[in-house]
Amino acid sequence: MSRDVRRRDMVKGIGIAGVSFGLAGCFGNGGGNGGDDTDTGNGGGSGLEINPTVEDTETRSNAGTEAAQRLVSQGIPMVCGTASSGVNVPVSDGVLADNEAVGCSPSSTAVSVTNLEDDDYIFRTAPSDILQGTVDAQVMSERLGASSVSTLYVDNDYGQQLNDQFAEQFDGEVLSQNAYAQGGSSYGSTIQSALSGDPDGLFVVGYPEDGIQLFRDYYSASDGSEEILIPDGLRDGALPSQVGNDMANVTGTAPAAGGPAQEAFTAAFEERYGESPGVFTSQSYDSAAVLILANVAAGENDGTAVRDQMRNVANPPGEEITPDNFVEGVELAANGEQVNYQGASSDVNFNEAGDPANAAYDIWEFDGQDNQSTSVADTQSFEGDNPDGAGPSAEETPGSDPGRTVELGILLPTSGNLASVGGPMVQAAEMAALEVNEADLDIS
Repeated sequence: MSRDVRRRDMVKGIGIAGVSFGLAGCFGNGGGNGGDDTDTGNGGGSGLEINPTVEDTETRSNAGTEAAQRLVSQGIPMVCGTASSGVNVPVSDGVLADNEAVGCSPSSTAVSVTNLEDDDYIFRTAPSDILQGTVDAQVMSERLGASSVSTLYVDNDYGQQLNDQFAEQFDGEVLSQNAYAQGGSSYGSTIQSALSGDPDGLFVVGYPEDGIQLFRDYYSASDGSEEILIPDGLRDGALPSQVGNDMANVTGTAPAAGGPAQEAFTAAFEERYGESPGVFTSQSYDSAAVLILANVAAGENDGTAVRDQMRNVANPPGEEITPDNFVEGVELAANGEQVNYQGASSDVNFNEAGDPANAAYDIWEFDGQDNQSTSVADTQSFEGDNPDGAGPSAEETPGSDPGRTVELGILLPTSGNLASVGGPMVQAAEMAALEVNEADLDIS
């Protein structure tokens, strides 16, 4: 479907807005500070080069908005980010869409992102909480066997919307729903309220920084007999050691690296960085890869032109491109040929809202206080109503001339509540740029 393409002369670059976190060092990723120390290469033989620009959201909406403003003021029309939905919504709604810059979040899952009036500039490679809330409700009742639950959720868009979807879909009795504020010195009263009525299970939504105190208070008040289910926001292998409990009664869910090229991406990430990818790293790579392909297919650093190529390079039909042959896909797109990116996290088919049409979820557990890691117990796949994706796109793929510089912005947290996962996410996004810059592309 064609659309009237509107462009602003001020938008001349492509950026990835990235998240970097203060705890990134615990993953052993020396370059995980948002890319300041990362050599992004000097371009291939064709002269086509990806130029990443990294900014820190600090996991705060104000800081994220200011960082996004810096990116668009530099003429960057395309951003890999942001992470937290509490940051992504104001950044996407108040900065990116208003400046006709494309945003593609690797980890923002709130339903409110789907409902943004963004003129189709906002995409994401992480699935919506509409899916995860349904998955969590099924896991709680079918896998964990709970017939009654109470919920505790962080008081923001992410917490409220995931809680609401879980409560609506749970096949049992929801005894109480309890919001809590970030940064609390004690959550004892909230825990007591949630435990009132002796629920079989607790559904807890939040982030690691607050999770330390919350779970300390929980294990002080309970013998751990309740089945606890948590989403990806609390997936930090160091949490049991910080809490002082193995947390053996806790099960988690998270969007999985369940795409057609999961193994190829994992091998490439481990070879480059010497460590295994973490949560949302595959989504970060896919976000950067699709943005690069769309820009190269558009042939210009223009937000509207990039937007109009997003589904052309991600959805069928076209030559199948994965992380294993990503550079070949860049070459094909630059030469005006149609490609169909199949990712590490999913098949990356976008629906009309710019959300993934399909998704997979890991069911995971903590490995105890001594291991500081998590293990996947199972992975489940879920297919949307239109598995091949849907939505508007440009009718033509102009392709790129040799000698172009593609501006790639990364807006992810290197500090704040999500610091423990941000470094590897930035690395994954930068990896897509590195692969192009290290290649000798043949662009006619």
